[in-house]
This record gives sequence, C-alpha cells and structure tokens, in this order.
Amino acid sequence: MTEHHNSTEQLKDFIIMCLEEKKAENISVVNLENKTSIAKIMIFASGRSSKNVSAIADYVAHELKHKTDIKVRIEGLNVSEWVLIDIGDIIIHVFHPEARNYYKVEDKWREEDTNKS
Repeated sequence: MTEHHNSTEQLKDFIIMCLEEKKAENISVVNLENKTSIAKIMIFASGRSSKNVSAIADYVAHELKHKTDIKVRIEGLNVSEWVLIDIGDIIIHVFHPEARNYYKVEDKWREEDTNKS
C-alpha cells in the first residue's frame, strides 16, 4: 500500500483493523468534511490502561509507517493517557477511558453537526 494508491477510506479501514487487532475499545469515526481543514476524518478509540493505550498507539503508528508511505506524527506516547497520531487526512486519538470522558474531544466534533442544522 503506497501513499499514491491510498484513499482516505482505505486508510480509515486499515487503521480500524489495526485498532481492532490490538483490542481497542469504543472505536468511533467522525467525518470532518466541510467542518475543518485540519483533517478529513478523526478516529477515536480507548485502551483499558495507560500501558494498553501506549501499546495500541505504538502498534497503529508502526503499521502505518511500515505498510504505507505516509508520514506519521505521534504525540503523547510518553504519558499515554491520550495519544494523538496525525497522518494528515486522518487524526487518530487513543485515550485512557477516564481521559476520553474528561476531555470529550469526540463530543465537541460531533456537536458541530447539530449546531449546523
């Protein structure tokens, strides 16, 4: 899979597959088309512990680096309460469940839908 042959949809499916392989929980996708220019899609997932969050994020980043030609930027791996993986069109958030509930990042992006109607 090279960058030139990737579609955003194929990448999203690949990322979800990687998350599922590492037993990530509560995986959800928010479409950002027509909402922002920072990305097309955000993917949210939870791990069961800080160590699990770190393992999930590290695995997803590793798979993206080695199976695509996409530049992967990762933030928060050393703390592992909330790890962000940015690959351009897609941003992946892997949260510890308490951090996900506290920050409610996913809800803020979903609110955009209801505010526009």
